[in-house]
Amino acid sequence: MVNIESSIKRILVDDLFVSVPPSRIGPDDGLRDVLGLDSLGFTELRTQCEYEFGVTISDEDFVPEHFSSVRTLTELVVRLRASSPADGVSGG
Repeated sequence: MVNIESSIKRILVDDLFVSVPPSRIGPDDGLRDVLGLDSLGFTELRTQCEYEFGVTISDEDFVPEHFSSVRTLTELVVRLRASSPADGVSGG
């Protein structure tokens, strides 16, 4: 779970250009309020997480409750990875 959390922080900084260093991003910092993501940023975050973690984030899961913080997004990814069938693809 820590590995997923650190990967999400890296995505935020490297791919979405959040100006906060990963070491300063708290697990409960608001992605919109604290880190400044806008609607395009959330869409890109969804895409990057799907690619990085080998999951599909459905429209039903693409909601503020799951994308409010690094912690809520980590929990979503963990749940999706646990429920996806093992297809031989390594998730990192």
